[in-house]
Amino acid sequence: MTTERIIQQRGLYLDEIEVGAVYRHAPGRTVTESDNVLFTTLTMNTQSLHLDAHWAATQPFGRPLMNSMFTLSTLVGASVAQLTQGTIVANLGFETVSFPHPLFPGDTLSSESEILEKRLSSSRPGQGILKIRHRGRNQDGTVVAECVRSVMLWVSEDAHREGAPGGAS
Repeated sequence: MTTERIIQQRGLYLDEIEVGAVYRHAPGRTVTESDNVLFTTLTMNTQSLHLDAHWAATQPFGRPLMNSMFTLSTLVGASVAQLTQGTIVANLGFETVSFPHPLFPGDTLSSESEILEKRLSSSRPGQGILKIRHRGRNQDGTVVAECVRSVMLWVSEDAHREGAPGGAS
């Protein structure tokens, strides 16, 4: 008799996350001109810096830049499978967002997430708030984007049932 073993990919529950840990997300993402044009036009951002290579060539960077909102979305999105897939209640907001260096079509974006704080929710039993710093680098290791955001996560059923404090720090 064989027992079927199913392993469901998921993110981590609040009580499984340690403050100070850094998660490096894989794979990286090589961004393309097509990504840039599609994202820019889908979001109705008609900025020539993303759409007009001739005009962008006359600007300080000499070529089109990736749309910064695409960069931010990709940076946060890269963390989902490892951290929040199926364990998130809500994205609560961003404290800071910065783009210290441009990302260009053809660059490869790699990302990591550092856990800054966590605490149980005072108003929502079984849930807690996690503060994360996401950082994205290009293929040369140069930081191209960084943000600090807060998300609400579930506490695992086991920890919640046992009355554990969710490992809040």
